Amino acid sequence: MTESRDLLARTAELSADYLESLDTRPVLPPIDLDTLRAALTRPLQDEPIDAREVLEQLVADADPGIAGMPGGRWFGFVLGGSLPAALAADWMTSTWDQNAGLFAPAPSAAIVEEVSGEWLRELFQLPRGVSYAFVTGCQMAHVTALAAAREHVLHAVGWELADRGLYGAPPVRVVVGAKRHVTVDRALRLLGMGAPEIVRADDQGRMVVDELRLDDRPTIVCAQVGEVNTGACDDVESIAARVRETGAWLHVDGAFGLWAAVSPSLRHLVSGVEHADSWATDAHKWLNVPYDSGLAFCAHPAAHRAAMGVHADYLVHDAGGNRDQLDWNPEFSRRARGFPIYAALRSLGRSGVSELVTRCCTHAQHAAGELAKLPGAEVLNEVVLNQVLFRFDTDDRTREALQAVQQSGEAWLSGTTWDDRPAIRVSVSNWQTSDADIERLVEAFRAAVAETASV
Repeated sequence: MTESRDLLARTAELSADYLESLDTRPVLPPIDLDTLRAALTRPLQDEPIDAREVLEQLVADADPGIAGMPGGRWFGFVLGGSLPAALAADWMTSTWDQNAGLFAPAPSAAIVEEVSGEWLRELFQLPRGVSYAFVTGCQMAHVTALAAAREHVLHAVGWELADRGLYGAPPVRVVVGAKRHVTVDRALRLLGMGAPEIVRADDQGRMVVDELRLDDRPTIVCAQVGEVNTGACDDVESIAARVRETGAWLHVDGAFGLWAAVSPSLRHLVSGVEHADSWATDAHKWLNVPYDSGLAFCAHPAAHRAAMGVHADYLVHDAGGNRDQLDWNPEFSRRARGFPIYAALRSLGRSGVSELVTRCCTHAQHAAGELAKLPGAEVLNEVVLNQVLFRFDTDDRTREALQAVQQSGEAWLSGTTWDDRPAIRVSVSNWQTSDADIERLVEAFRAAVAETASV
């Protein structure tokens, strides 16, 4: 095992070198794709190669195309970094290499999921007894939750989906806000439910609740807390009240916004989410655990298990009341995602999770205030969470400033379209982001504006 120990020690060195470089390396370096592709596109040789040589070459060849996503100056895609405890636990997850689909062969992985699931339920202030699934990301969290929703609303009208399938089933009406995330639409497509009905959104992306019309048809309503551009949250309290009158299922997309529940100063933004029937969120966003880590919760465990549960004679299903994970998520063989989540929550505690979320929102407000001072800049959203949406006075200046900042390597953030015009979005969700990182972001845009003005 000496060779393995030496290899893992070298891996740790290379990992530490990368993490220590994040503050000084370009966030997304200029990439010569031809050179990068040529370095990585090697012919597959006939004979084995020493593992250390493979590692050294991989790191050297891949490094020019590795972005600084774990660092504090990455403001794209609502992407958190990895807390030290979560990263270490993720290494151990790979080392232990447990197939976390069944309780019996991997009890530690199963129990850690049980404990972490309950901790998360408490943090989000969801009802006792909810079921949960640890999945790859919010995309599959939506698939899981909406599969349970479909099961539930069809069962309520006497249609047993597992036996009869969707052919000939009563139509399931799905209602969403105009600014819902595209993963909801794709989940519906994967589940065979087609395109949803759209309710108009206001200027911040919130569903206009007065235009939500429901009846006694089998119905799923999808609300959102944390619009991807503005961070705005639907009035879930009002939506839930309308849903309760009809027996419809209420699903909440809380990919990052659900984490507002952990902060006393932000909790009002997600008031009413406890009345929903299912929830989807990510741990690789605001909990800052490594990819991939999504979470689905369901207030109707019977529907959840009916939608996801599976049995095979050759498997060792638990007969003692313990939780087999494959009964609650779409995967069969699966990574033990509970370990990094468990480690992250243990390292932060309740106060640490709250402080992380609150701090990111404070950074977003600071960024918005400074960016608004730039010549021609306009902040377009009410900065209620960790999202800043802004543009400059002309579309060309908006595009040019964004491109200049991206190419500078000082920060990376993405463009978007808002009200049919280009805009720029800043997402602050990394535990490492500091006041200095925000200043570097603003200074990069200040320099970009000065450059475009002089042209």
